[in-house]
Amino acid sequence: MIGSPNGHPPLVRLHSECLTGDVLGSLKCDCGPQLQAALRLMAEQGWGILLYLRQEGRGIGLINKLRAYALQDQGFDTVDANTRLGFAIDARDFSVAARMLTLLGQDKIRLLTNNPDKVGRLQAEGISVVERVPHKLPPNPHNARYLETKRDRTGHAL
Repeated sequence: MIGSPNGHPPLVRLHSECLTGDVLGSLKCDCGPQLQAALRLMAEQGWGILLYLRQEGRGIGLINKLRAYALQDQGFDTVDANTRLGFAIDARDFSVAARMLTLLGQDKIRLLTNNPDKVGRLQAEGISVVERVPHKLPPNPHNARYLETKRDRTGHAL
């Protein structure tokens, strides 16, 4: 069990793998900047838990994510691109993350996310999210539409 140095529930970031954003620095999404900002915030607070989940492209995989990018280049937003390819809007599974938190002895957390679905899915798995910590970063000219879609079509608190 990981103990809290300050007696408060840990700050937790569930970060889904994004090769294009995390490694290659793509400006089409906000993944790379979100990962770096989460690490900075955890360092500032003295500790935190980052779970890096192998769920590229909201769970559709790298190849299909690149196919979705091609559709986005044709004018479709990220939601429509995924559904045109026959996938769910978000196919990620957070039950593994909940299990990892349970194994770490963390059943009460502060979740660093803008995605209300993550909160609900963790709580359904028995993890108490005592606080949703906003994770807002400024848009850039290449991801503004993507962020608007996340806000308007998937309920992200942006």
